[in-house]
Amino acid sequence: MGDFIGKYCIVTYGCQMNLHESEKLAGILEGFGYRKTDCENDADIVVFNTCCIRENAEKKAEGNIGALKKLKRDKKNMIIAVGGCMTQQKGYADKLVREFPFIDIVFGTHNLENFAEFLLEKTESKKHVVSVSEKEGAIVEGTPKSRSSFPNGWVNITYGCNNFCTYCIVPYVRGRERSREPEAIIKECEELISAGYKEITLLGQNVNSYGQDLKNVDFAELIKRVSALKGDFRLRFMTNHPKDLNENLVKAIAESDKTTRSIHLPVQAGSDRILKLMNRHYTRAEYLDKIGLLRKYMPDIAITTDIMVGFPTESDEDFCDTMALVKEVGFAGAFTFIYSPRSGTPAAKMSGQITEDVAKDRIMKLIDLQNGINRSQSSGYVGKEIEILCEGFDEKKNKFLGRDTYGRMAYFNGDDLIGKFVNVKITEAGGISLYGELVSVKD
Repeated sequence: MGDFIGKYCIVTYGCQMNLHESEKLAGILEGFGYRKTDCENDADIVVFNTCCIRENAEKKAEGNIGALKKLKRDKKNMIIAVGGCMTQQKGYADKLVREFPFIDIVFGTHNLENFAEFLLEKTESKKHVVSVSEKEGAIVEGTPKSRSSFPNGWVNITYGCNNFCTYCIVPYVRGRERSREPEAIIKECEELISAGYKEITLLGQNVNSYGQDLKNVDFAELIKRVSALKGDFRLRFMTNHPKDLNENLVKAIAESDKTTRSIHLPVQAGSDRILKLMNRHYTRAEYLDKIGLLRKYMPDIAITTDIMVGFPTESDEDFCDTMALVKEVGFAGAFTFIYSPRSGTPAAKMSGQITEDVAKDRIMKLIDLQNGINRSQSSGYVGKEIEILCEGFDEKKNKFLGRDTYGRMAYFNGDDLIGKFVNVKITEAGGISLYGELVSVKD
């Protein structure tokens, strides 16, 4: 690690994939000698790692970048860098430089690992650096990481996506799917376990299709290999695509003593007509068959999902189909959101865009339904003793927090518990969260 030369601040938008990529950017910066600060005003370099999956994330990023104009004027040597999905959109890098000429470095999703080169180029030449590769390159191993997620370690297993859902910009900004070699994944998992991490989360836009571009390995085999590693840890993975969830994979998950008894399986809609327009590659009945398959091998499994409302031409009948599916499955949790048109996707060009008022009314009904399911499921925990992996401390609640194997969050009192498995007796349920008393700490 280099001698201290200043402070860095990374502002991250979006999903776990972006958070993990920010850990790589932090590792690169710390290699130069920068140290982390959470305050942009104190930073000598600010990096925005952006997301463009939904419009509000993009607008928020643009607003926060613009807010640094005055700070940059006062701190002329300060470096501002912008990368991530937002910059990878066609023509967006040029637009960004025009609108925010005080930005020093612009880079894309395909060349994040080259950020050290861009930083050197900027510091040596003082010129603006804009490097957004249109074509994804080979997977780069060995990028340093400064992890911020203990006791959970994120491990990429794939990059990019081949699904081309009509509403999604990901394949256009992250490229086609590429799988990491299993040996590299296993090595990273071993390093995490050795460092004391207690939960490993395998990441990919569609983890179920892992290995389709490799020989003699698929996601089921990878699950088996990671599960065979020595150590006391949990194994999670996200996100799953229903079309690639098969019996062989479900059996591998069920037979592992490391995998959690929770799975995230986005359905997006309960209407066959809308699912076809979304290009999801499964029907309502096929999705329910996958639910049945999971519960055949793991009767107690907790299933969470993503649900979109307001997709173009969605009718009241289509929405009722979605509500009925939610009732039938009984999801343990759902990320619900209103469809947001993304320029460059087929859905953005579809006629029959739903009005904001209709979409808001539908999502409130959906949220109310799912909240009722959450409350009912949480109430069943009261009086039970469960094992929790303590993940952190909530300053507002003044309590430690962590999840059980089903992904349910619990809050409890204790002392110096982060990274430990604890037994907690649940005394109160509040919606999706639980509250309890510490019973014991696992050695």
